[in-house]
Amino acid sequence: MIGRLRGILLEKQAPDLLIEVAGVGYEVQLPLTSFYQLPAPGAEAVIYTHFVVREDAQLLYGFVNQTERALFRQLIKANGVGPKLALTILSGMTAQQFVRCVQLDDVSSLIKLPGVGKKTAERLVVEMRDRLKDWGIAPNTPLSDALQLQDDEAVFSLPQSAEQDAVSALLSLGYSQLQADKAVRAVKQPDMSSEQLIKAALRSMM
Repeated sequence: MIGRLRGILLEKQAPDLLIEVAGVGYEVQLPLTSFYQLPAPGAEAVIYTHFVVREDAQLLYGFVNQTERALFRQLIKANGVGPKLALTILSGMTAQQFVRCVQLDDVSSLIKLPGVGKKTAERLVVEMRDRLKDWGIAPNTPLSDALQLQDDEAVFSLPQSAEQDAVSALLSLGYSQLQADKAVRAVKQPDMSSEQLIKAALRSMM
């Protein structure tokens, strides 16, 4: 089991990154809520990981803290939720926001995420309620916007590829080509990085 990586970030293209640890490069997929908390390529980072072995692949999923990883592990235990859908859910909202959705039976917020229909959202609320009852989030904590914009984020993408990077990231999260193209075009502004485009596009769709 690979549970934690500490090394140098070599490449970042949401939601994937390459991190070098003791001369070995590990490919890791992260939810966007974790991805944007990482430093720029060339810096050292610590990532908590969940290792998945399939017949056709060995996959690493990464998180900036153990809370998000713990929620990911609870999500993939739910009926009909695999690692890809769990990653999509945690890309659309933070761990705290998801817990609040469950506590408030907020199905409407969950169905805005790609791949989460009404039946899946209702099942998630029912199945996750007992699993998350001891997470200790205050009952009056507001459910904020699905994705927080950070002013101090590092810009790592080339300007001419920012739009393509943003569309590719949205496609990898389960949005259709039409949805991704439309959302990115709607929010695109001159000199926006791919990270800024992705966040703005996700906010517009949520």
